[in-house]
Amino acid sequence: MKKHPTIYDIAKKADTSTATVSRVLSNSDYPVRSELREKIKKVAKEVNYIPNMIGRQLKTNNSMTIGVIIPSITNPFYSSIVLGIEDIARSRGYHVFLCNSHRSPQLEEEYLKTLFEKQVKGLIVSSISPDKNLLGALVQKDLNIVAFDQTIEGLNSSQIHFDYRKGGYMATEYLIKKGHRKIALISSPLTRPSRISVYKGYLNALENYNIEIDKSLIQIASREYEEFERSYEFRNGIELTRNLLKCSELPTAVFVCNDMTAFGVMNELNKQGINVPEQISVMGFDNIEFSEMITPPLTTVQQPDYEMGKLACNLLLDQLDGKIVENVDIMLQPRIVNRSSVLDLESSLLKN
Repeated sequence: MKKHPTIYDIAKKADTSTATVSRVLSNSDYPVRSELREKIKKVAKEVNYIPNMIGRQLKTNNSMTIGVIIPSITNPFYSSIVLGIEDIARSRGYHVFLCNSHRSPQLEEEYLKTLFEKQVKGLIVSSISPDKNLLGALVQKDLNIVAFDQTIEGLNSSQIHFDYRKGGYMATEYLIKKGHRKIALISSPLTRPSRISVYKGYLNALENYNIEIDKSLIQIASREYEEFERSYEFRNGIELTRNLLKCSELPTAVFVCNDMTAFGVMNELNKQGINVPEQISVMGFDNIEFSEMITPPLTTVQQPDYEMGKLACNLLLDQLDGKIVENVDIMLQPRIVNRSSVLDLESSLLKN
């Protein structure tokens, strides 16, 4: 294995001490002759020297790295959140250590341990694990944590929530006000607080408008997995739509738990010769960038992903810098993004 150059190699080539090399490469204020300073920098460049950041952190106890754990990088919703985090972190002099838990609670726990061992200065996490004991233990060990996306009850840390129940209610109500009464729901497993809240919002809207709940129209996946060749959400949308189309009476609209799954729904409906929205309307959730690029453009619920990432990172770094002492709890609000994938049945009836 090829040996990485060290400050000892640079000191030998520059004919000086390792202490002097360390001072120059760490931009110390310690006085070093300008000629020797330039010589050390030149040698370091020639040997492609890369500093050992972990070793430096152990000596100075000053990490400039934050950890981020997300459930899946394949969903553009999380990709956009990470972009927001990175943009803020970079602008404030921090590095991001990104971990993708691949929808696995066990892998999430391994990453939590690894990030703590690597002495990250803080952590931003969307936790999918039902067991929050490790997160609680890390908070007790004075690790600054900002939780986002998934609400964590009882965690003594700052959290950024999204009103998923309200979003589910608004989406279903939107379809009802467009004249739809047979409204299906397609969702990933109800294993996360966000999905449970969306589901409750859907049921609440049907109940409030005195619409009978047809269980055959509620299609919820029994399991969740990560694919490397294809997005799980997209595949899930296809499979659950096939199940839905076996119903004796089809819905006039489908409300889908996220946009990527909605793309799978629309893809399968198109393959089966069912036009969207003329025969079946489709409502998404998230408003990822691709939702306005497909045909027809997807009507969906706006979730401020990029802004959520920026907010989470600013909040964490403000805590690390001592600008915020108390924990902060923020609830972001949904809004409907009206596009072309939902048919107004009442207007259609009036025209006919």
